[in-house]
Amino acid sequence: MLIIGIDPGISGAICFFENGEVKEIIEMPTMADGKKNKKQINGTQIYNEILVRVRDFSKKDIFVVIEQVSAMPGQGVTSMFNFGQSFGVIKGICSAMQLSTYFIRPVKWKKYFGLIKSEKDASRTKAIEIFPYISSNLSKKKDANKADAILIASFFHNTYQKND
Repeated sequence: MLIIGIDPGISGAICFFENGEVKEIIEMPTMADGKKNKKQINGTQIYNEILVRVRDFSKKDIFVVIEQVSAMPGQGVTSMFNFGQSFGVIKGICSAMQLSTYFIRPVKWKKYFGLIKSEKDASRTKAIEIFPYISSNLSKKKDANKADAILIASFFHNTYQKND
């Protein structure tokens, strides 16, 4: 079983999680857009990154788990629109690839790992605690988004019951 945990957004990450182990973690692919070179996610590269890693799996054994995000108080209209657009691109890619997709609210996976009302960086500490072999991939404070993707995939692995 391959679980693809995704923390959506420009600074998000994608985790490839197989049989209870983190196989690979990548930063969200991005590209410059428009005259101001604003960053946006690169849908083509996301598609290719996923495609390369799912080839050896049957579609029934691939599960994409995306953090279900929503508008946040204090966020500007433009940034929320861009965030929603990124979320939609990721959903569209998974749908086009015909991959089983699940959405997990942040409160659900964070509660499972005891991260409610904790600092953003606490997810990095938790991921290193559970998966010490990936600590070199989480050495910087900005790697908290990678840790989120790992914990989203791990949460699904630990709680999902396959109905055969």
